[in-house]
Amino acid sequence: MPLIHFEMADSTERTQIGEGLVRFAVQAGRLETGQDEGRYFLTHADGCDADGKRIKPGDGFCFDTETGDILCEEHGKDRSENG
Repeated sequence: MPLIHFEMADSTERTQIGEGLVRFAVQAGRLETGQDEGRYFLTHADGCDADGKRIKPGDGFCFDTETGDILCEEHGKDRSENG
């Protein structure tokens, strides 16, 4: 069963994450490092994987750690509820 991790976007391109999500971000090809403002970031510039909607700063979004999908809050809740 996938872990759906909810976050609030820092920017339209990436969001800072903690070490607990690093392994999943690497597996998904979504890890970015080497930024002045933090150590680990989850990239999501391609937007919601369900409909392409851009994730804006302050928007809630979901990271499906099993599939590597980034989903807007609406699609993330749907997946979380429907498995």
